[in-house]
Amino acid sequence: MTPVKNYNGIARTAHWVSALIIIGMFSVGLWMVDLTYYSTWYHKAPHWHKSVGLLLAFLTIFRIIWKIKTPSPSIEGTAFEKKAAHSAHHFLYLDLLLIFISGYLISTEDGRPIEVFNWFNVPGAGQLFKHQADIAGMIHTYAAWALIITATVHALAALKHHFIDKDNTLKKMIGVSK
Repeated sequence: MTPVKNYNGIARTAHWVSALIIIGMFSVGLWMVDLTYYSTWYHKAPHWHKSVGLLLAFLTIFRIIWKIKTPSPSIEGTAFEKKAAHSAHHFLYLDLLLIFISGYLISTEDGRPIEVFNWFNVPGAGQLFKHQADIAGMIHTYAAWALIITATVHALAALKHHFIDKDNTLKKMIGVSK
């Protein structure tokens, strides 16, 4: 069997779409917490944040399944870099799942479903433990910061591989490796 040189188109598209959404969601999340009750965005922004967050959760679950089911190119670099890349990828997926779960627990503590762009509802779990929204909110915030920091290190590592090591690491995710 011929080794895989690039990530396939579905994996590349899902990766870059996820990256853009994560950056946007993080930015919107920072902006939203300072909205006042009288802002026109006070109710709109959380609705959009929850809707996009749930769609990103579905995309992330799809990405995990797709990653398991399809071959990927090998990771380049030293043994340490390969181990670090594997660890970072696992952390990114676990952290995303933590963000999705904590966001769900914040949003559904009152038992109401989450309405996704008026397309469908995700049922609410209600209050599962005392101070659920506050605890989940704190976890959501720290997990979001951990995600954006890890994603930044991930991007910097890809740029280091491209410009300093001059290997195919970044090109594999663009689809142009040799």
